[in-house]
Amino acid sequence: MKLLALDTSSIACSVAVQIDKTTIERHEEQPREHTRLLVPMIKSSLSEAGMTLAELDAIVLGNGPGSFIGMRIAASVAQGLAFGTGLKIMPVSSLAAVAAQVFTENDASEVVVAQDAHMHEVYLGIYRRDTDGLPAELMPERLQGAAAIAELDSSPDGSRVAAGFGWQRYPDLLAANQAHFGEVSDVLHPRACHLLPLGAVGLVNGMAVAPQDVVPAYLRRKVAEKPARTP
Repeated sequence: MKLLALDTSSIACSVAVQIDKTTIERHEEQPREHTRLLVPMIKSSLSEAGMTLAELDAIVLGNGPGSFIGMRIAASVAQGLAFGTGLKIMPVSSLAAVAAQVFTENDASEVVVAQDAHMHEVYLGIYRRDTDGLPAELMPERLQGAAAIAELDSSPDGSRVAAGFGWQRYPDLLAANQAHFGEVSDVLHPRACHLLPLGAVGLVNGMAVAPQDVVPAYLRRKVAEKPARTP
């Protein structure tokens, strides 16, 4: 399978190209530089792979939740590339990509991902390891304040891991929930290479969409929606 993956939902600008079992990645953590970095990273990754966009099977998009502006950058670039080549887009959760990296590097059975949503909230996702070692969602992703997470119970075997920048950003959130974790991972931001296996599964299962049908996972609707006009 030949895939291009991109994610700009956090401070990381991340691109990966998969050619069957070979993966080429570009990943830089530079706030507010995504517009400058993303397209050159895509071009250099494809060039190193010796591929053109037309040879791809699909584009895998890190679809958030995350930074509103960052999500729009990746979605807009993915849509432009897909429109120009007739490709479909496979949206993948950026939170799930963080969990996928943890499962790759750790024998955890469950990962709780928290990413900074500002306003003293995080974007929260909870995932279990499925039979293929990939993250399976245990609850719908949602916003969470810096308080105890209702969905968590005790984890006496220490197999639940916390990951994502949100735990560092809001120490009160970690303090309120740390008893439920066996470990706090240093995996903070999504990497495009970990979108690839999730995107491949979605593509095989017919979940890819036309570029005009991409809907970024904003979660906080009041930020995404246009303000109402006043008379």
